[in-house]
Amino acid sequence: MITPIIECIANYSEARRPEVIEAIAQAILDMPGVSLLDRHSDLDHNRTVLTFAGPPQAVEEAAFRSIARAAELINLDEHRGEHPRIGASDVVPFVPISGVTMQECVDIARRLGQRVGNELEIPVYLYEEAASRPDRQNLENIRRGEYERLKEDIAGDPDRIPDYGPRRLGTAGASVIGARHPLIAFNVYLTTDDVATAKKIAQAVRHSSGGLRYVKALGLLVDGMAQVSMNLTNYKATPLARVVEFIRREAERFGVGIHHSELVGLIPEDALVAAAVWYSQLDQFEPGQILERRLRASLGEQLDAKPPEVRDFLDELAADSPTPGGGSAAAYAGAAAAALAAMVARLTLGKKKYAAVERKMQEVLEQAEALRASLTAAVDDDAAAFQAVMSAFRLPKETPEQDLVRQETIQGAILHAAHVPLQVARQLVEVMKLVEVVVEHGNLNAITDGGTGAELARAAFNGASMNIRINLDGFQDKESAELMLVELENLQEEANGSIRRVRELVADRGGLAPV
Repeated sequence: MITPIIECIANYSEARRPEVIEAIAQAILDMPGVSLLDRHSDLDHNRTVLTFAGPPQAVEEAAFRSIARAAELINLDEHRGEHPRIGASDVVPFVPISGVTMQECVDIARRLGQRVGNELEIPVYLYEEAASRPDRQNLENIRRGEYERLKEDIAGDPDRIPDYGPRRLGTAGASVIGARHPLIAFNVYLTTDDVATAKKIAQAVRHSSGGLRYVKALGLLVDGMAQVSMNLTNYKATPLARVVEFIRREAERFGVGIHHSELVGLIPEDALVAAAVWYSQLDQFEPGQILERRLRASLGEQLDAKPPEVRDFLDELAADSPTPGGGSAAAYAGAAAAALAAMVARLTLGKKKYAAVERKMQEVLEQAEALRASLTAAVDDDAAAFQAVMSAFRLPKETPEQDLVRQETIQGAILHAAHVPLQVARQLVEVMKLVEVVVEHGNLNAITDGGTGAELARAAFNGASMNIRINLDGFQDKESAELMLVELENLQEEANGSIRRVRELVADRGGLAPV
């Protein structure tokens, strides 16, 4: 039986306040069964895309919670960014992944839209496959004039009547909710800062003005570079390589080239394979020639995908780039510590000798696995937080207004960069307490595995602590920084006490000399 899974690729009108994005992401993560697959924030666009997936009902509920949270934290009257938008939760599409039909995603979009309109009093427009009328299938038709124009038109223009919710806009704006096929969000940066050139190329490539089918495009200025920002709505009919080469040829007409390209969110594997085949001119290529696909088909569940992921992370860690760095490594080590706690618990469960602690071990196992998942996610979160700091420092500061925005963004990014390792430190103390339990009551044959987990957690805690302190050193709100440092000191005391107890227990139960 195929497990029903859908994906939601929600776009929120915020990127310059990391604490807001973290709160919205947490609303998604708090929903059991839902996995946050990717997060992408663009400071110039002032927009974040969160991609999450899971069982249909859970994803639908997570989407609602995130929309409600965004409505509390984002004020469209104060929002400025390069990307068009009409709402705090601007676009919320659902995509069928497995065991789910497009019609079921349409039903989810309509049900969610009605709930958002009724309970949150946010106007909702349905689009793509869920559209209530043909002129609303295309997102750009709904979003024309953006929030400011919609605020004027929604009450009096019959064409702007929402599908659900009131005919008025609050500070959360409106939301566009729908169902669609997989989409590739793809940006191409040019070797120029002339945004007019990007707009001309975007006009040439997009389908609505005579370009390539299934391509939507805008010309923007991002990070001081001209950018062609695109959505590819059917990568099979209009392949990625064809789009890139079209832009390359158009750019040459203006005496510029492609500097680099950027993927926003996730991409189907087949789209990248098709691009590689096209550029390599592998005319006789068959998908079965891909080693990993052949192995998966042959070995099924016997093929363990985890070792390559481990190698990939270590390769990235050793590379000549600042991310991932020490903070990510600390989170990674913490995840390994939680995994060892789970291991000892599993080795204890089901053993007659340890029947009296069966329930205790089951509780430890559940908590350890939850901590392992959270710490694993923190590996990417830490890297993303540092990238946000670097991006904030690159913001323009030519005018007093720009400099003010830049300074506020820098301080928000620094605060978030300190919060991520602080959360890691909190979780590491929890891991160490779980290790205490398994070392005291768990399978004696795995006692040193538990001890190893504690030592890993302690080293990870020290690494996280250094990252917290270095970030707070550049934070201007000294009172808030001091509160975080006080919490860190208290956590340090707990960690020190925990590691002492674990070492004593390992020595006592294992018959080893004290460390």
